[in-house]
Amino acid sequence: MIDVQNVEKTYQAGTTMAFRALKGVSFTIQDGEFVAIMGPSGSGKSTLMHILGALDTPTGGKYLLDGKDVSTLSDDELADIRKNKIGFVFQSFNLLPRTTVLRNVMLPLIYDDQIPAEERERRAKGSLHAAGLDEGHYANLSNQLSGGQIQRVAIARALVNDPSLILADEPTGNLDTKTGEIVLGTFQRLNKEYGRTIVLITHERDVAEYAQRIIYIRDGLVLEDSKNHKQRTSIS
Repeated sequence: MIDVQNVEKTYQAGTTMAFRALKGVSFTIQDGEFVAIMGPSGSGKSTLMHILGALDTPTGGKYLLDGKDVSTLSDDELADIRKNKIGFVFQSFNLLPRTTVLRNVMLPLIYDDQIPAEERERRAKGSLHAAGLDEGHYANLSNQLSGGQIQRVAIARALVNDPSLILADEPTGNLDTKTGEIVLGTFQRLNKEYGRTIVLITHERDVAEYAQRIIYIRDGLVLEDSKNHKQRTSIS
């Protein structure tokens, strides 16, 4: 699914200075894998996530998504990829606080006139079920939920367009340890039972160990890429 070939990213700072966030990163991720990209602050992992999510393009090398060179795609084609192929889950949740759980999940579908209202609701409920949120919470406002429940709503929203790839950027960063374990268990279940490809960005080793494979990045370089033979598990 993902083929990163010697990818570089340089940001220009003023007229003379440049910052190299990525310095030639290469790896592949197969359809159906659960991979953690781990590194300290400033390592380049967030820059890499923006490239994987078609939110930014490399200044060197290539990024192929399902065999297509993302840098050659038009703005409309990139928007279509972000809408239909990739689901994003962020640390900050990004939900509307005074809107119901069900409507928050339906939001990505509201502006698509081709999808009837009944189908939007059906998809949203299916996504919430897949994310492990009890049906009794669907009518609640999102600001009435616990942190773990809110993150499950955010996961459901990422699933509603049936993406093949889920990118999760520090998804447990605002959660306590126990709640974070439950959310990570949800990602494991989505991977194993629903076949979703998941790329998890984190700076924490304990979080990365829930993935099947860990790519360790530091100073814009991949220092380690290995199978995780002691994968942690959690009941989601």
